[in-house]
Amino acid sequence: MEQRLDVRALEPPVPLERILDALGDLAKDDWLRVQHSREPYPLYSLLKEMDYSWDTHWQNGECIICIWHASSSQPMKAG
Repeated sequence: MEQRLDVRALEPPVPLERILDALGDLAKDDWLRVQHSREPYPLYSLLKEMDYSWDTHWQNGECIICIWHASSSQPMKAG
């Protein structure tokens, strides 16, 4: 099931903190869809260390990051 998080209006480092908090509550077969105002490069190395997979793309001027457990299948709608 998709969980959504909008961090577009937040200043660093709050978006990163909110994303990490949300991942702590993410069930194994769920995924997190994050709306961000910029590409969160520091997040990617943390996701890799924490054994998450992700897909990032830009849509209507915002960065959309879909994050899921690496041991799960990629969500059908990763964006």
